[in-house]
Amino acid sequence: MSSIDFSTLTQKIAALLAAHPEQPVLIALDGRCGGGKTTLAGQLAEQFPASIVFHTDDYYLPPAQRIPDWEKIPCANMDLARLREELLRPARAGEPVFYRAYSCREGAYRPGQCIPAQPLSIVEGSYSHHPLLADCYDLKVFVTCSPAEQTRRLQAREGERYPSFAVRWIPLEEGYFKEYSIEEKADLVLDTTGHC
Repeated sequence: MSSIDFSTLTQKIAALLAAHPEQPVLIALDGRCGGGKTTLAGQLAEQFPASIVFHTDDYYLPPAQRIPDWEKIPCANMDLARLREELLRPARAGEPVFYRAYSCREGAYRPGQCIPAQPLSIVEGSYSHHPLLADCYDLKVFVTCSPAEQTRRLQAREGERYPSFAVRWIPLEEGYFKEYSIEEKADLVLDTTGHC
């Protein structure tokens, strides 16, 4: 595991794409909430136009399917089996992905869409490096920032919801990182502190 900057990351991805042009490349951006995963995924998609970005937030379990006390267990609110089978397996095989996003806000699945295979698939979001998924990727990047930067960004993003967000989600995420050594097992670490 080594710490890198954006330029180094794009060089690594370009090298992976060049090394086996006939085979799709899958990368995963996991890391701290407020760390910049979504922003980074968007920047990479601009840098590599023949790519598609997928979000782990679209793979939450509907509440009725969650186990009791799920809020105390890292990743228990995620449908990792569906993420692996519906997204990662076909993307890895160079096949179209039938993408069905689950909306927590609407409490329902959005209409599915068939997304053509792309040379580069970017999977961004918490829990994307979970051991059940980790073998699907060519590159795993842990995206982080300082605690002060995380607080500043999340306060700006969540507004008045920040206190409850911080009490609920940050400990779950940190528990997941610790339980599975997510940062230590990443191929690369990108610290976005001080960057937009």
